[in-house]
Amino acid sequence: MASTSRKENQPIYILHSYPFKETSLIVEILSKDFGRLALVAKGARRPKSSLRGMLLPFQSLHATWSGLQDLKTLHNVDWSNAFLAIEGDALVCGFYLNELIMRLVPKDDPYPRLYDFYHKTILALTTNKSLNMILRRFELRLLQEIGYEVPLKNDVQGSIIDPKKQYFYEAGSGASDDKKFSNQLVISGKTLIDMADDNYENKDTEKQSKQLMRYLINHYIGDKPLYSKQLFMTNGD
Repeated sequence: MASTSRKENQPIYILHSYPFKETSLIVEILSKDFGRLALVAKGARRPKSSLRGMLLPFQSLHATWSGLQDLKTLHNVDWSNAFLAIEGDALVCGFYLNELIMRLVPKDDPYPRLYDFYHKTILALTTNKSLNMILRRFELRLLQEIGYEVPLKNDVQGSIIDPKKQYFYEAGSGASDDKKFSNQLVISGKTLIDMADDNYENKDTEKQSKQLMRYLINHYIGDKPLYSKQLFMTNGD
C-alpha cells in the first residue's frame, strides 16, 4: 500500500512554507496532477539538508512525495527550469496569487488547467510589466476553474450584454438592469464585454475590472482578509 502512495517527479510550485517541529518545514504546494497538497519536509531546516535552498516560491520544480494521510512526506525536489527572478511589485503580486490559491482552491482536487495558467502567469510576472492586467486575468481564470461562474457575455435574463448600458452585478448571478441588493456593483457593459474578450487596454475597463474582481474575491473568501493585500497598500493596488 505504501508503494502506491509514492508520487515520483511531479511538477509543482510552492505556495507557502512554515516551520514544523525543530528542523522541518510544512510545505504547501500546487501540483499539476494532484492539486493543492501539504507536505512535510523533514530536516529541511538543517544546514546540510539537500532540500535547504530548494523550497522557494515562484520556481518551477519537480518533487517526489509519499503518504496516504493529509500531511504527506516530501522526499526530493529538483529544478525544472532556470531560476525565475521576480522582483518589486511583481513579487508582491506573486504572493497575492499564492494566497488566493491557498484560500480558494480546495485540497486534493486536481486543476491541471489552473496549474498551467499559474505557470504562464509566473512567467509573465518576470517581465514586471502590465501587472494589473496579469492579476485580473488570473483572478478571473481562478474563479472559473474552481467552479464559480462569472457571467460576462449575458445578463441574468440571458440577454446579450449591451456595451452602452450600466449594469448591477451580483456575485453568483451576474449582471442585471435592476438593483436588488445593496452590495451589488455598478459596472458598464463595455467592461464586461472587454473582460470576456480578454481585453484590458481601456482605462475604464482596467479600473472597473479591478473593482469587479475585488468584489467577487471578497465575496468568495469571506470575512478573513488577505494578508498579501496589506503589501499592496504602498503601490496603490
